[in-house]
Order: sequence, then structure tokens, then C-alpha cells
Amino acid sequence: MKASLPRFLTGLVVIPAILVVLAARLGGASVSSAVAPLPNPDFDAGLATAPGDEVAYFAGGCFWGVEGVFEHVKGVKSVVSGYSGGNSAAANYDAVSGGNTGHAEAVKVVFDPKQISYGQLLKIFFTVAHDPTQLNRQGPDRGTQYRSAIFYDNGAQQQIAKKYIDQLTAAKSFPKPIVTQLAKLDVFHEAEKYHQDYMVHHPNEPYIRIHDAPKVAALKKQFAAVYRER
Repeated sequence: MKASLPRFLTGLVVIPAILVVLAARLGGASVSSAVAPLPNPDFDAGLATAPGDEVAYFAGGCFWGVEGVFEHVKGVKSVVSGYSGGNSAAANYDAVSGGNTGHAEAVKVVFDPKQISYGQLLKIFFTVAHDPTQLNRQGPDRGTQYRSAIFYDNGAQQQIAKKYIDQLTAAKSFPKPIVTQLAKLDVFHEAEKYHQDYMVHHPNEPYIRIHDAPKVAALKKQFAAVYRER
């Protein structure tokens, strides 16, 4: 069972207005708490010249909102919700939600590096997809399954991500320390079908309206050059 009232009630089509207010009080949208606009990464691979897709893996709380953000980014070809970073060979929503498998709710982002760089995806992740200073939680959701994490797929991604975290830390971009875990990708387990494109299929659910829709709105405002409508 979720710690937050909004996500516990996501199956309801109609909900009294007073519960929406209560949901907001339980925890606001987990958009970045940066004290100023984040800088571009000093160290990045830049745009590729050769054809071929790349894959990035991010965890930043409930995967519905993180998936929704990256689906609106130009150059991103697909986003899949799933589970990574666990200590068991299999993963499903019920098991992961118990917080005992070690998995984090994560997203697999397939992107065209000729259109957008890995470093720019990192900037979006830290700016609007979540708050990297919240330890083992995001907004109203609590537990290690909601931790902030970057699962790198190769050495280049590891180096770019580490240097960007160091850069943001040195610049004191956030009022609190960045707690984002940086770990090598082991296995990505695709989540159940009903979790995929959840924001698209349930735009009016209180949890989505309160916690996730503001992230997409922030992306549109702060990253207009790479924002796209679905």
C-alpha cells in the first residue's frame, strides 16, 4: 500500500474535492528544489554524428511522472517504466512496493544522441523530473523504491553523470546535498502494462494532477527548445 492518499486512490474515477486538497497537503509535486536554473554540464559527450540509438536509465520517485517528462523531450524515441537496482532476479509492482527487493521504480529512455545528448537528459532529470535532495522518497511517496538514482549503461555515462553531480554540488545548486545514487545497470525489469503511459491514460487522477503534471509544465517552461507535445 502506498504511503500517500492520492496514489492509494488512483483507481477512483471521481473523488471529492476535499480529498484533492488533502492530497496536496500530504506532499507537493517533486520538482527540483534548485536555488537557481541549473547549468549545462561542463562535461558531456555532445551530439553524435553517427547514427544509432542510446539508452539511459533514471529513477526519481514514482515512474509515472518521470516517464511523462521524458516522453515530451525531442530526441527521445521511447520511455518504458520498470524496476532496476534490486537484489532479486525478478521484479513486480507488489514485491517492489513492499520495499524489500532493493529495486527502484525506474524508466528506460531510448534516445537519438544526434538530437539530444546524455548530459542534456541529466539536466532535465535534475531540473524538472524529480528532487535529487530527497533521500529514499519523492513528494508523498516513501521508501527506497522511490530513491533518486542514475543507472549508467557504460563508462561514458558514468563519467558524465558523476562529473555533473560534482559540478552541481560545487556550485551549491541545491539547498541540500544531492543524494542521487550512481550505480551500474544490472537488469531492467519492465513494469506491468497498466503502468505504461500512465499519465496519458489517467490525466485527471488527483495524484497525476498534483504530483506529475507540474513536472511536464515545468519542462515546457524551462526547456522550450526541446519540449514537444505528444
